Amino acid sequence: MITPELRRWIVAQAAAGHTAPVVIEAMKASGWVEETARDALETTLREHLEGGAAGHDGDALPRSPVPGAALSAGQTVAPAGDRDVRVLLAMAEPRVVVVGDLVSARECEELIALARARLARSETVETKTGTSAVNEARTSDGMFFLPAEYPVCARLEARIAALVGWPLENGEGLQILRYGPGAEYKPHYDYFDPAEPGTPVILQRGGQRVASLVCYLNTPDAGGATVFPDVGLEVAPVRGNAVFFSYDRPHPATRTLHGGAPVTAGEKWVATKWMRERRFE
Repeated sequence: MITPELRRWIVAQAAAGHTAPVVIEAMKASGWVEETARDALETTLREHLEGGAAGHDGDALPRSPVPGAALSAGQTVAPAGDRDVRVLLAMAEPRVVVVGDLVSARECEELIALARARLARSETVETKTGTSAVNEARTSDGMFFLPAEYPVCARLEARIAALVGWPLENGEGLQILRYGPGAEYKPHYDYFDPAEPGTPVILQRGGQRVASLVCYLNTPDAGGATVFPDVGLEVAPVRGNAVFFSYDRPHPATRTLHGGAPVTAGEKWVATKWMRERRFE
């Protein structure tokens, strides 16, 4: 089955200039049988080329305002409401910023403790139906806090909003995820595919997602980096640090394909914050 995420990934690889053998080898490394991978590649690229005149060009899509436009590596320290954070890295394309000291050690411990009893197998938002479901590409356990459900949640949400200059009410509630040994989240996009039938229902709650921020609540013994395959970037999961990235249109041209590499020793805890175009209901 060629999922929307796989289709976008294949098109993105072709757009980046990767040859068919390279793409097939990458698919084989992820568990695909060579013949099936080849068929999926050929089918996807044929359909993409046939539909090219029907709006598949990301440059033709309207751009949305995004959070974090003012963040820059030229400022080593950035204000974030009740504290200042360190800017460790900033990229323009894709728009990725890594910051340090966003969450204190005590806050990390508190979030983990509050979330632990409510963990369940992580789900993803299914754009085919507009509902959530377990996805085999995501092997973590997780839970959602309601916005400002606890003082520590409210404090971190306000801090993030101040850091990226985006309305507090446009943010989804914090999601806490735990990745045990071997757990991962295969490369994917966080925006909702406009071509999928369930997307209009999802967008009623606040419009498209336009940015993501992942806070690391602990440092795993090994593995667990946040990876951006299109640009070869790996962000180390260090407690208290966070990686922020934005996407001004729902298209692979934003180069925001990302994933969580497998944890090879210990466990990884993260808090994820997604930001929408409008107030999230």
